[in-house]
Amino acid sequence: MVGNTAPYTPSDWEEDIRLAHSHGIDGFALNIGKDKWQFDQVSSCFGASERSEFDFRLFLSFDMSSFASSTLQDIQNLKIYTDKFAPHPNYLQLQGKALVSSFAGESSLFGCPDIPTAWMRVKMTLKEKIPVYFIPSFFIDPARFREIHCMDGAFNWNGCWPIYLTSQSPPSEIHCPKLLSDQEYLRNLDGKSYMASVSPWFFTHYGKDSWNKNWIYRADDWLFVRRWEQLVSMRNQVDIVQVISWNDYGESHYLGPIKGAQPNSQAWVDGFDHTPWLHLSAYFARAFKTGEYPAVEEDRVYIWARPHPRNALAPDDKVGRPTGWELTDDVFWVVVLAMAPASVFLWSCDDYGSHNSGHTKPSEHCVLTGLSKLQCRLVATGGAHVQLVREGRTVLDFHPEQFSFNAAPQMYNFNAFVAMYPPLS
Repeated sequence: MVGNTAPYTPSDWEEDIRLAHSHGIDGFALNIGKDKWQFDQVSSCFGASERSEFDFRLFLSFDMSSFASSTLQDIQNLKIYTDKFAPHPNYLQLQGKALVSSFAGESSLFGCPDIPTAWMRVKMTLKEKIPVYFIPSFFIDPARFREIHCMDGAFNWNGCWPIYLTSQSPPSEIHCPKLLSDQEYLRNLDGKSYMASVSPWFFTHYGKDSWNKNWIYRADDWLFVRRWEQLVSMRNQVDIVQVISWNDYGESHYLGPIKGAQPNSQAWVDGFDHTPWLHLSAYFARAFKTGEYPAVEEDRVYIWARPHPRNALAPDDKVGRPTGWELTDDVFWVVVLAMAPASVFLWSCDDYGSHNSGHTKPSEHCVLTGLSKLQCRLVATGGAHVQLVREGRTVLDFHPEQFSFNAAPQMYNFNAFVAMYPPLS
């Protein structure tokens, strides 16, 4: 999100591009809004991509919840960007045309009577300078894609979360919920390009005095991993995978480092580094691009968990519990990449082993070579412990000291604490 990069210098963009590329990311979708200063940051990003030694591509994604779109003249605010940046050598081209995307836009009619007419006018205006390949994220019934002839494909933004779940959903739907919208998109695209999404999390916590967004989507059950596995299995049907997101701190699904200018999300973001997810994502990005999962060359453990029980009361929080809080479980989620078969022990209580603890033994799990998905119930005031043992020898013993499952939070925070071991050197 360019909107979160106001204080960026060229070196910040260079660092982000280097970090992203080293983790299997081939480019950035630059989500831009109406703020005039964003133009200069987009320019800085393109400059950094050109200076890098990588073949790192960029494309524009217009945030139509931000841009004005009531008259035909408003199209010029988009054209300014494509005229300047679409001819750039690092701009992503599909079929010899500049890829242009959007967030929303189904309500942006530019004075026209309907979506097909409005966005055909947009496309015709933008292509006066350079041919455009248009893959928007319109939040409409995919059956309507056939009537929007200006679309060269579609981006399924919401395809990576089980957004259909409610507190009234049966348990059979809530646990390991299915993500089924890809096939609906593919059926209605009739062979046009499909951009799928993958995301590790979703929590936003703004009150009615700001953006009035306060909800979660269930991201339990190793959602990030299961979604990646799904996309790898259907890689021949997917043209582009967009990882949501690099730096959308307000919705808690950032994979990049916490930097730039947060959108008043510090209360639930500060101290919650997500870059271990970026490292894990690289494993799947390679599998998606090659069709084969890479061999595990080092034993590694990833864990993530929320910082307090779902039904905890936060007396100082004026926004209130997020909608959907009932949909998540008090569990820490574990992914193990094992070089060879091993036993993995999981526990939460920090006083395990003391004579007075009264807690049961750690759970033992036999894992095979490759990736395994495990879980462990969290104990109030406890932590997260993972121990990997092979042939009687402890190979990994991981207990992130920064994490404690706080039974009495002052503020609600349904963001994820994420960690891995061994850490990057």
